[in-house]
Amino acid sequence: MAERTVDPKLLEILVCPVTKGPLRYDAEHQELISDRARLAYPIRDGIPIMLADEARSLEEDNA
Repeated sequence: MAERTVDPKLLEILVCPVTKGPLRYDAEHQELISDRARLAYPIRDGIPIMLADEARSLEEDNA
């Protein structure tokens, strides 16, 4: 399976819907990360799912 990437121009435009802050791309997990909100938004079939209800809490990673 080919490694998926996010268009850098898209990443410049997208912001966290909770904090309106920047996002970073996590290629390994296919997620967009909001460090400020501690949330990871999934990317499904190349489409970022920018809904807080769909985001995974990064606090779970530290439990």
